Amino acid sequence: MKYIKFLFLFLLMSCSSSKVISDYDAEINFNNFKTYNFFEDIGKGLNEFDVKRVVSTLHTELNKKGLAQNDNPDFYINVIANYSEAQNRNTIGIGIGSGNRNGGFGVSGGIPIGGKKLNEEFIIEFVNAKTNEIIWEGVLNSTIKEQRTPEEKESHFTDIINKILDKYPPKG
Repeated sequence: MKYIKFLFLFLLMSCSSSKVISDYDAEINFNNFKTYNFFEDIGKGLNEFDVKRVVSTLHTELNKKGLAQNDNPDFYINVIANYSEAQNRNTIGIGIGSGNRNGGFGVSGGIPIGGKKLNEEFIIEFVNAKTNEIIWEGVLNSTIKEQRTPEEKESHFTDIINKILDKYPPKG
């Protein structure tokens, strides 16, 4: 039983967590921003299906915050996703060798397990519609599986957008 507790603790500590970083214009009164719309080219780095998922989730979550979509908005929303290949640290080691006295011979290697992973940087920007200047930005970095079902993608975007929008409006 003691070993199970340590195994659980090890697994818990080895899971990577994503962290949201936000930045904003401290001179802005965010209470003045009640309406939003999306830039026409929203979703750099996303495919068309993912753009639809992201826009739908943003719309739902911003409505919960009391914001409304409008053709003449107070601010525009831009989303950018950057992906890079993550280094796979989950491998199975294999080795063969000989232990004779005249020198050794050995070969070893690792086989990656768990599928290909990607580093994802997901950025949401709010841009003042009158001045065209960024007023708020939320960034979340995480590691994701490359191969995901549409349902997994929907769940992922809902989760990360909720985490990012937790920082809006700024509390400081």
